[in-house]
Amino acid sequence: MDDSTVDDLQGFRNSLHHVLSTVDKLEKQVIEVEQFYRSTGNVQVNNSKGGSAVKEKGREKNLIGTKKPLQDASCTEPAAAKRMQELIRQFSTILRQITRHKWACPFMDPVDVKGLGLHDYYEVIDKPMDFNTIKSKMDAKDGTGYKNVREIYADVRLIFKNAMKYNDDEKHDVHVMAKTLLEKFEEKWLQLLPKVVDEEKRQLEEESQAQLDTLLAQATTYENMARDLSSELSEVDMHLKSLKEMVIQKFRKMSTLDKKLLGAALTKLSPENLTKALEIVAENNPSFKFASEEVDLDIDAQSDYTLWKLRVFVKDALEGQGTSTGDRNDNADDKTNNSKRRRQICDSIAKTNAKRTRKLSTL
Repeated sequence: MDDSTVDDLQGFRNSLHHVLSTVDKLEKQVIEVEQFYRSTGNVQVNNSKGGSAVKEKGREKNLIGTKKPLQDASCTEPAAAKRMQELIRQFSTILRQITRHKWACPFMDPVDVKGLGLHDYYEVIDKPMDFNTIKSKMDAKDGTGYKNVREIYADVRLIFKNAMKYNDDEKHDVHVMAKTLLEKFEEKWLQLLPKVVDEEKRQLEEESQAQLDTLLAQATTYENMARDLSSELSEVDMHLKSLKEMVIQKFRKMSTLDKKLLGAALTKLSPENLTKALEIVAENNPSFKFASEEVDLDIDAQSDYTLWKLRVFVKDALEGQGTSTGDRNDNADDKTNNSKRRRQICDSIAKTNAKRTRKLSTL
């Protein structure tokens, strides 16, 4: 093997390695796109062949489209939290009014279970609660505090419900005190409730809008990715085709015997497969007009790439014809045209063989 051939082989290996790396990268991006559309329930991806090739810089540009909605969502969160803090502040006013009541004293601190000898308290009460515990949680700065006003409301009610549950005698002093304070608390809560409901509704709408904006931005990103992926996959196909042509033309020439055998095999094709074979020739040889009245197929005039591709097709087609059952019911005109087409191919191949023979005789 001479130096030129070695260089050609090395160039082929390098090109093939580049194609495989590109395909691996594209495959990962295809999986990413497919996963997005599956997760959103939308499996229709625009696989248009148009668009520019996918480049890393272009992909970054696409992904920037998702940042604005995310930034918008991050802006609404502090605003919503600020509004909720205002509601908590208003709730604190209610809380102060209740805790300043003359009957609030028994509910300010955790129940002294041991000191009062309440041995069954934790069997009756699942979650003890008191006002100082609520206040400490409201003042917490470590992220363990209340996130919304309804959480505080639920704990305040729990204080009185626990007292009424453990002291279940309705005439018991603690039961009466708890029930009275609960009624006063509920009255004041009803005054604040409309604001709470409005804020909750507003937050829900903002969250839904932020999620929708993010999803739409992601959809646009992945739509662009899908379009560009299709374009680059098409480029890879073209690159592979050129590599095939290079390998065939540089490393494998079709012999005269192979060409004769191919010509003979073409005459055995069914009308449908013969048309497909001629389409392969026309695809790689624009000057060949297989749809015209007269078909002139010169085997020697075709490139090695076309001939090898034709040989693979003819081999598969003849095997398929051998396993097929029955003849198709073509009408008389179709049969006449197919017979004419086959005679033309046979005549062309015979002419090619005659020319080849004359060339050999002059040598």
